[in-house]
Amino acid sequence: MSQINVPILDLKPQYQAIKAEIQAAVNQVLESGQFILGPVVKAFETDVANYLGVKHAIGVNSGTDALIIGLRAMGIVPGDEVITTPFSFFATAESISMVGATPVFVDIRPDTFNIDPDLIEAAITPKTKAIMPVHLYGNPAAMTQIMDIAARHNLKVIEDCAQAFGAIYQGDCCGDNPNCDAPTRDLTVGQYIGTIGDVGAFSFFPTKNLGAYGDGGLITTNDDEIAEAAHMLRVHGAKERYKNIMLGYNSRLDAMQAAILQVKLRHIDEWNRKRRWVAETYSQLLKELDNVISPHIFNGHVFHQYTVRILDGRRDRVKQALAEAGIGAMIYYPIPQNQLPIYVGHYPNLIVSGQLAQEVLSLPIWPELSLTQIQAVAANFQRVIETEV
Repeated sequence: MSQINVPILDLKPQYQAIKAEIQAAVNQVLESGQFILGPVVKAFETDVANYLGVKHAIGVNSGTDALIIGLRAMGIVPGDEVITTPFSFFATAESISMVGATPVFVDIRPDTFNIDPDLIEAAITPKTKAIMPVHLYGNPAAMTQIMDIAARHNLKVIEDCAQAFGAIYQGDCCGDNPNCDAPTRDLTVGQYIGTIGDVGAFSFFPTKNLGAYGDGGLITTNDDEIAEAAHMLRVHGAKERYKNIMLGYNSRLDAMQAAILQVKLRHIDEWNRKRRWVAETYSQLLKELDNVISPHIFNGHVFHQYTVRILDGRRDRVKQALAEAGIGAMIYYPIPQNQLPIYVGHYPNLIVSGQLAQEVLSLPIWPELSLTQIQAVAANFQRVIETEV
C-alpha cells in the first residue's frame, strides 16, 4: 500500500479558498485604525446573532472567557454548584471553578458522548444553580430533557458550544429509535445550539468549525439582563468608561478576528455540510470492522471531530500504528475532568466516561478533506485494526 500522509487537521486549504476575501477584510480593518471592539465587531455580532436567531451576541477574547463571563452574568457565585459533564476539555470545569462555584460531574451516554440527562436530577442539591451541557464533537446534547429539568428545579442553563458552531438541535433521540420517548412537540427542535439555554458560549479557536486566526469567543443570550451584565464584564465591569460598577475582565474581541470571522460565517453552512459528508463516508467505509464503534450520525451534528471507539484495549497502539503510516489521530479526551490532577480525589470515578477515555480516537476531519484522503485513512485504519496490532 502506497503511503499518503493525512494530518489530523490542515487549515491551509480553507485559507487558500477564501484568501482574497480574508485579505480584503483584514485590509479594511488596518485602514480603519480601529482594532478593539468598534464597528467591525458590532457588525459581526449582528451577523452572528441573525444567523443563530438569538437576540444578543457578545464577542469576547476566548471560549473560556465566554463560559466564565456567561456564568457570572447568569448570577453564579462562590458556593453555588453547576452540573456538567466529565467528558470535555478542562475549560468546561475550569470556568465553573474560576467563578468560585463547584463543578458537579454527571456521567455521559456512550452513544452521544454527551451528559446523560437521566442522571442529572439525582445530582441536584440545594446548592445547585445551573446545568452546563457540552455539545461534544459537534453533537447537540439532549436539550429537551435538560431544559425540562432546569425549569422544574429553577436552574439556569449555559450551553458549552465550543465545538459545535452551526449545530442544530433535532430532538433528544435519533429518528430510528423505536423506543424513543422524547416529546412529539418540542419548541426547541430546529434551533441552533447556543440559543436554547439561558446562555450559549462559543469558541473561535482556529481549529473550530468557525475558527478565527487567533483566539476569540462569543456569548449568546435572549435575556436582556444577562446581555447587559456580559457587556459590562467584558470591559472591566463598566457600563461607561471610568464608571466601573463590578469587577470584570479585559475580554474584548479583536476587530481583526471579527472581520475574519464575518467572512468565514458566510461559508459555515457549506463547511459543516462537507464535514458531515466526511463523517458519513468514514462510517460507510468502517462499518464492517470488529471492535470498532463509529459515531452515530445524529441529525444536526456538525462533526467537529469524527470519533470512533476501539473496544479491545488497543486504542493507544492503534494510534501509534496510524502515526507510523502517516495518519494523524488524536485522543479527545484521555482523562475525564473529574480525574484530572486538580480534581482527583475529590470526585468518584464515573464508569462510562472512564471507559470511553480508554477507547476514543478521533480521525482526520476538515471540510476540504478529499475522498482519496478519506479512503487512505480508512484503509490504513482497517489494516491496523485487522492485521498489525
